Amino acid sequence: MDPRPRPTRGVQHGDRTMKAAEQLMHHAANYIAMEAGRESLITPTRTDLSPDRKNATIYVTVFPDTAEKIAIEFLMRHKDLFRKYLKDHARLGVLPYIKFELDYGERNRQRMDELSNLLDSETSEEL
Repeated sequence: MDPRPRPTRGVQHGDRTMKAAEQLMHHAANYIAMEAGRESLITPTRTDLSPDRKNATIYVTVFPDTAEKIAIEFLMRHKDLFRKYLKDHARLGVLPYIKFELDYGERNRQRMDELSNLLDSETSEEL
């Protein structure tokens, strides 16, 4: 009997879902680079993919912050065109329904970095 643990079906499924999510994010970045205007920078940061891979949420950050509303409106107008792009360019077993959302977690992380750097510079000036 082999003492090594064997991966369960769920782990394999999770790996496939994770690879599909990475592929979605990669293709989203390519599509956005081709189709978006140059007034703002739209960057996909992460993708949530349902276990059945029928629904995907692609989270993005937008620079400058003032262009967030326009960027999300652009992405929502293009979600069907993006699905067509995926159909032509991606190797996915299931073509998911796509939703785009702002990644507030990433924005908050960046703000915390700014505050931390500001605090560090103030502390070093006091010494």
